[in-house]
Amino acid sequence: MPSATRFAIRPPRAVVRGETTWGLQSALDRRGLGPVAGVDEAGRGACAGPLVVAACILRPGDGARLTELTDSKLLTPEARERVYERVRARALEYTVVVVPPEEVDAIGIHVTNVEGMRRAVAMLHTRPGYVLTDGFGVPGLPAPSVPVIKGDRAVACVAAASVLAKVTRDRIMAGLHERHPLYGFDVHKGYSTAEHSAALTEHGPSEVHRWSYVNVARAAAAHGRYPPRRVQLSAAALLRTATGQAPSAAERADHERVGENGSSVGERQTDPRGGARVS
Repeated sequence: MPSATRFAIRPPRAVVRGETTWGLQSALDRRGLGPVAGVDEAGRGACAGPLVVAACILRPGDGARLTELTDSKLLTPEARERVYERVRARALEYTVVVVPPEEVDAIGIHVTNVEGMRRAVAMLHTRPGYVLTDGFGVPGLPAPSVPVIKGDRAVACVAAASVLAKVTRDRIMAGLHERHPLYGFDVHKGYSTAEHSAALTEHGPSEVHRWSYVNVARAAAAHGRYPPRRVQLSAAALLRTATGQAPSAAERADHERVGENGSSVGERQTDPRGGARVS
């Protein structure tokens, strides 16, 4: 008898049909790997205000029904507000996690971002069959996951999460502008624009700034201020060390309490419809 032939066993190929913009999510749904949750954040690159992370599960086909849906950064503020309300109305479920600057200062932005994504997915009542993240992998999620390059432009549920996170954060920053009008948070939302950098240099940082960031620490040092909370070794101390200056007593005390951190040193509410919880 002929010898047995070995064949490599491979999973069935997922064919992307129809609208390629949202094809990956549709392919996963057709293969029975849903519901698919998308995760994205807003505020990672800001030097003030919270980091906001959202997770969203859309029903199959909702990507096509949400005609304006795309990466939140490509939408005008008015369009983002419209899409935000439509996503909230149509989504199977979504969650939004608001991480204060104190937590960013304590553990660093990347760790904060990854932990926020884990929290957002874990808070979903509907257990996802698959999680799609924007750009980089997130270990420790409660379901299989895949990072998607430019996911907020390629996957409907990631785009929806990006809109939820962006609008939530923009509203928070508009509120912070009322408390801290010197910095123009209602315009640049805490990002390091020329206007924000000028205000930071002139007035020094506020308590809602991220004191572990190099530009914030530099402005604080110029005004003779030190972090109002515990942070990983402040960027001001790192700058002093890099230039051969001895760290101050306050910086030494901070270093004894916490570790180094490179360049960047709630209450839950239930939506009346049962859709979203915010922590």
